[in-house]
Amino acid sequence: MVTQSQPTTEPTWLTIVRLLRWDKPAGRLILMIPALWAIFLAARGIPPLPLIGVIILGTLATSAAGCVINDLWDKDIDPQVERTRKRPLASRALSIKVGIVIAFIALICAAILAFYLNPLSFWLCVAAVPVIICYPLAKRVFPIPQLVLSIAWGFAVLISWTAVTGKLENYTWVLWGITVFWTLGFDTVYAMSDREDDRKIGINSSALFFGKYAGEAVGIFFAATAGLWAYLGVIMHLNLGFWVAWAITLGGWMIQYIRLSSPEIPQETYGKVFSQNVNLGFLLLAGIIMNSLF
Repeated sequence: MVTQSQPTTEPTWLTIVRLLRWDKPAGRLILMIPALWAIFLAARGIPPLPLIGVIILGTLATSAAGCVINDLWDKDIDPQVERTRKRPLASRALSIKVGIVIAFIALICAAILAFYLNPLSFWLCVAAVPVIICYPLAKRVFPIPQLVLSIAWGFAVLISWTAVTGKLENYTWVLWGITVFWTLGFDTVYAMSDREDDRKIGINSSALFFGKYAGEAVGIFFAATAGLWAYLGVIMHLNLGFWVAWAITLGGWMIQYIRLSSPEIPQETYGKVFSQNVNLGFLLLAGIIMNSLF
């Protein structure tokens, strides 16, 4: 006698975890990395542990809110894209009302953490909110929406740096530029995996904008990132630990560029390159921390 297995229903809490993307930590960590770069460089040493905790929790809350807001805007687009069609709001596993409530809670958590910061950092947090909310709309009207995301990512540097120093410095803007170029690079790679679906739907991405030269564009963005890192390392007098990490990271970006310039790129390459940038970002953070310790 053969018994048919009953379809399993995912617990609601697990569906909410997927909505917040906490089941995919790479995307959460890659926002946290520039924020941690900033507080360690701004402190010229080890920043206060409570501040590190606030920055980590703040990036988790902010990225979670950003993911839900993105899915709310794209609830009718995501079902048409292979990579996103199973997202909770796209598949209607969660209602729009639930999505709005969760986004509101995440923003409230981020706001509570922001009150720990000084006034300048707090108001930079406030300034970041419209960019986070409007970013998902950029793909509908702006040819390079990844630039809007890069600017949103850059707020992580501005907020974290000023949380330590209480002011914006020349160094801050160099690190901001690093973050913008790095984000343009890895998010263009991310967009390359969705090119056919995006073209069919009629939405914009940097991968479509650069077309057959998308791989070269990514290489230029990573080269600019490495060049600005070298400049920052010189003007801040960073030591050997940082330069070893920088050299390894540069090698990693060069390998990624070679892979992305290939005429035939396996689909899984895009996800691997994105994940590798998380590791490279943490490698640079390790170099910065070594500079702080020695």
